[in-house]
Amino acid sequence: MSEWFSNVSAFVVFLSIAGIGFLFLLISLIFGEIFDFFHFDHDFDHGGPSFFSTRVLSVFITAFGGVGAIGVRYGLSTGMASLAGFASGMALGWLIYLFARFLYGQQASSDMSVQDLVNHTGRVVIAIPAGGVGQIRLQIGETLVDKIARSHDGQPIPENAVARVEEVLGETVVVRRQ
Repeated sequence: MSEWFSNVSAFVVFLSIAGIGFLFLLISLIFGEIFDFFHFDHDFDHGGPSFFSTRVLSVFITAFGGVGAIGVRYGLSTGMASLAGFASGMALGWLIYLFARFLYGQQASSDMSVQDLVNHTGRVVIAIPAGGVGQIRLQIGETLVDKIARSHDGQPIPENAVARVEEVLGETVVVRRQ
């Protein structure tokens, strides 16, 4: 068995590394998140793709092996071919990472926190009586939100008046007439 290992050239090793990386890349592209072994969810990236995702690492390994094999084939030493493979793997992995971040940033979300309502203006759809509650309709992006509202100073606010949300208290918003 050791005789077989001594006959294996650097070209075959680099080509095998490229093949393994390409195989993992195909698996991650076909099966998606099922086989995303190296997904690290950091709080600072808000759930976006990680540089250590399976796809980015697969591209890195494929580029490392492919460029290393090409380098050895054209006469570079194993060390120089490894360095060229590492540099190209980092470059292509970085490009895939940036592209994945771009795609992630293009996703639309309907998630909205109650704090998104603060300082937005809306129209009172059910009059707010003195010391009582009514209803205000706000448009946040493309979403219409109806909330129970009360006046900040306890004064009445008539229907169709424009009001700004000053505070959120549970499911009720405190508004000021504009």
